[in-house]
This record gives sequence, structure tokens and C-alpha cells, in this order.
Amino acid sequence: MTRFILVRHGQTAWNRKERFRGRADLLLNETGLRQAYAAALYLKDRRVAAIYASPLKRTLETAQVIANQMGLPVHPLEGLIDINFGSWQGLTTEEAAKQDSELYKTWLEHPHKVRFPGGERLADVRERVKAAVEELAARHPNQTVLLVSHMVVCKVLLCAMLGLDSSHYWQVGQDMCAINAFEIREGVPTVTLVNDTCHLKGLTTG
Repeated sequence: MTRFILVRHGQTAWNRKERFRGRADLLLNETGLRQAYAAALYLKDRRVAAIYASPLKRTLETAQVIANQMGLPVHPLEGLIDINFGSWQGLTTEEAAKQDSELYKTWLEHPHKVRFPGGERLADVRERVKAAVEELAARHPNQTVLLVSHMVVCKVLLCAMLGLDSSHYWQVGQDMCAINAFEIREGVPTVTLVNDTCHLKGLTTG
């Protein structure tokens, strides 16, 4: 069996006014750093064997804050990188809706049917993140692995671990710096925690 702790990164400037972030290489803001530190304190006593993160700055920063409390290195992992939003990257939700109202409506109602212009589908994300997790499960038998990734990746991966297709994307909550957990035993996943933010209680936001 391999246990996984899955963490969404902390807040960035583009999370304050909702924008399609994707591959934009954003740094955490002050709130995001505080969120990462709160997660680090919450997780510091867990027996984690290895830490892997999406290679983007906001995930690497979040992972490094946690890793500092555990005395472990952070390993960038391409399979955990955020979805490619293509030409929608950087747009606010209002701008995206104005640019292509039909595609935006489909995104809200049938997210699994959308391919972003010049970008990816949820199915593409699901395929590569599942492959990454399967590889890590084989590499770390009977260990706990910590992953730091993005909202889309976390939601899609949790759908996969719950045996749900990606049409259920909007039914899985994933707040800033949320903690999730699942385990894989003989190839069968069990989700044990979703969207835990108790470590952020009382934390002021910017």
C-alpha cells in the first residue's frame, strides 16, 4: 500500500481575482506563504518518505515550505503540472465568457467536454496525473508520499480515485492550500480526506 497526501498550492495574485492560471508561472503572495506555512506545521509530524510537486513556482514554493519542516528535498514532477488553458490563460472568468460564451457555458455545465483553445482537456490532465501516481505507488511501496499540485489537477485526480468520471469536476471542492489524502492498495484507491482546510482556521487573508 502507498499513502498519498495531496496539497493544493497557496494563494497567488491571480487567485484573488479569479483568472485562468494554468501554466502561468506565478509566485505565492503573502497570504499564500502563510497558508503554506500553516499546512507545513499541520503536516510536519507525518512520516513522509518523499515530496513531489508540479514544476511551477507556486507549487514548488508551497512544497518547499512544507519540506523545510520535514527535512526533505522537493522533487519537481511534470505529471503534476497544471492544465494548459491555451489562449484562455490569464483571462478572468468574465473575459472568457465574453470571448466565447458557448465554450464558457459548456465549461460550467459539461467540463469534461471542453478542450481549451490551443490547450488541454480534463482527460489529458487525468491521463498524465494518474500515470504519475501509479509510478509513484510502484516506487514507494508501504510509504507515504506528499504531492503538491493545482486545483484542476487535484479535482481531476480525486474524481479518478473516487471512481468518478470528470463530468463530476465541479462536485469536488478544492480550496486554497487544501489537504487531501488517498491510498492505493493492490491497485485499488481509497480516498480518506477531501478539501481539509482546518489548518487555515483563523488565518487572515490578503
